[in-house]
Amino acid sequence: MIDFSDPRYFERLDETADTAFYAMPRLVIHVDEHASATLARWLGGQLPSGGDILDLMSAWRSHLPPDVRFASVVGHGMNTVELRENPALTAAVVQDLNVLPALPFRDSSFDAGLISFSMQYLTHPVAVAREIARVLRPGGKLHVAYSNRLFPTKAVAIWQACSDAERAQLVATYLREAGGFADIGAERLVDEASGHDPLYVVSAAKA
Repeated sequence: MIDFSDPRYFERLDETADTAFYAMPRLVIHVDEHASATLARWLGGQLPSGGDILDLMSAWRSHLPPDVRFASVVGHGMNTVELRENPALTAAVVQDLNVLPALPFRDSSFDAGLISFSMQYLTHPVAVAREIARVLRPGGKLHVAYSNRLFPTKAVAIWQACSDAERAQLVATYLREAGGFADIGAERLVDEASGHDPLYVVSAAKA
């Protein structure tokens, strides 16, 4: 059982401002090409064509399927240059969710939300998940993709203490604690034994 009021779960080795850490653009993807392409193919079967997509904690690539067209893709991240370089985005917002978890969008604004390879950096994951539920339309899906790659000084303690499989349970716990989600499930899309970066996705629908 996680005591979400215990700050030790969400401590990091580097507690300096995230704005400073992410000030320099990192124009790289944070998993290998196989995992990135696998996620894009999988999302192609999950995301609604013509829908409005929220890409949270976004960067210069969104791992979106190139053959699916969306009405909008809003990137929400930490670095203006990275977001500007992302060809999938139709709009972008720069905001530190660890300082301000509230999302600057109206209720029921999006058909789907994504968090790709960044969940481990949230110090208020339940508050952010609650906001995602608020801005999703009824039945809208959230997909949280993760691997074993991370910036070790910025990942929270509880994430680093978990195995890859346990992280799926951790994300599901965040979503249940936030409320507003149903049909929470996890899939392993790439096994580490394959020689590639492992890839997991936890998904849920707005209740």
